[in-house]
Amino acid sequence: MRVGVYVDGFNLYYGARGLCGRSTPGWRWLDLRALAAHLVAGRPGWTDASIARVVYCSARISGAGNPEGQREQDTYLRALQRSGSVDELSMGQYVARVSCAPLAVAGPRGKPVLAHPQWPLMVKDGAGAGAPDATFMASVARREEKGSDVNVASHLLIDLYERRIDAAVVVSNDSDLAYPVQHARTRIPVGLVNPSRNYLAGKLAGRPDDGVGAHWWCQLRAEDLTRAQLPSRVGALTKPSPW
Repeated sequence: MRVGVYVDGFNLYYGARGLCGRSTPGWRWLDLRALAAHLVAGRPGWTDASIARVVYCSARISGAGNPEGQREQDTYLRALQRSGSVDELSMGQYVARVSCAPLAVAGPRGKPVLAHPQWPLMVKDGAGAGAPDATFMASVARREEKGSDVNVASHLLIDLYERRIDAAVVVSNDSDLAYPVQHARTRIPVGLVNPSRNYLAGKLAGRPDDGVGAHWWCQLRAEDLTRAQLPSRVGALTKPSPW
């Protein structure tokens, strides 16, 4: 069974950071092929499964705002290719913009809850009366990564229809991938890996016997990441010291 692995790089990075801790070393220098092989091993219905393709979808960090991050990411991307941990890098892009949105805090299950006036900051209307239901608006600078979800979906479906794979593993908890993942399940077994501590996105759920069957779901653990690390040196490339 030839397995294709499709990784949403930033979804994986931020999920792993939440699992392991931002300043904790030992999880960033991730061997994606080794991680996938570990997750696939022993899955019911996935007899003789082997990792045939690993596609890593991400975007390059801008050196203008984060030169150290750019250098470290570049080293990691080259190490992935040099080691054979990935077969293809598919890069999106960052978009910088200013957004205006209501001020909110995280509520149950991370859902936004709008912030309203309370001491020490209160709001009055034009007549001087209190406005307890007023909404605070904030203008913020945002840098959004664009393209990873589209690239994950595209590579998954292209490899499926070109018959390069007999099964697929998708590493993401992005609900935008619901349709291509559901479609793929009608033709091949699909494993869905939630890389975060959050609940599985509802649209990515399903039944093991949907379509052709033999589908599975799992949630990454910190130990899955720390056990699947590249060697500290990959050719002339050295793992960044904070990693």
